[in-house]
Amino acid sequence: MNTRDFENSRWEFMKQTPEFRHEAATSLIKNGSVLDVGCGDGLLLRMLRERGIEGKGLDLSETAVTLCRADGLDVRSGDFTQEALPFRDSSMDYVVALDVLEHLYHPEILLKEMARVARIAMIIGVPNFSSLPARLQVLMGHVPENNHPNKGHLYWFNLDVLEQLCRSVGMRPGTVKTNTFFPFTLFGTEAPCMPNLLALSFVATLPKDSVQVI
Repeated sequence: MNTRDFENSRWEFMKQTPEFRHEAATSLIKNGSVLDVGCGDGLLLRMLRERGIEGKGLDLSETAVTLCRADGLDVRSGDFTQEALPFRDSSMDYVVALDVLEHLYHPEILLKEMARVARIAMIIGVPNFSSLPARLQVLMGHVPENNHPNKGHLYWFNLDVLEQLCRSVGMRPGTVKTNTFFPFTLFGTEAPCMPNLLALSFVATLPKDSVQVI
């Protein structure tokens, strides 16, 4: 099964529900144009539309694109895993990729393309593969949920790996939002410390003015 077939099969049976990464990304976007790369069934685009922000979407799956268009969203199909994004330089204020980079063998290719198209900032969201729950699952002899084959995850992130990847292509993360788990949620929604251990996922802004090399 190739990547496109895998993505089509996922969207035939999956429907996104609002999660931390979508809500965090929405909070980081001010008024302006938005491109959602790997938009899936268009959840982020619908959330932005509720705020009066009309975005565009791109997805590898024709099934996901059909779902989006049925909801009146401006979405097209395209292979962003190896090819250039079909948008002009600095043509979108924000370029977003949530739950995308971990599915790629070479996420740096997409990061560079996002930087080319973005005018203000890129926003990326990834799960944390070294969280305490994941480590406990390994200790108990189980494959962590984020590492299960049906997830299609190829690149395993924690905050250090995410920052190293960004630096390797001349980018520097700005705001980084996290979410955590009980009992740490008693003290707030974000990881209070040690994000590689206590965060479940990360959403980071990459301001365009911090990009040194594209």
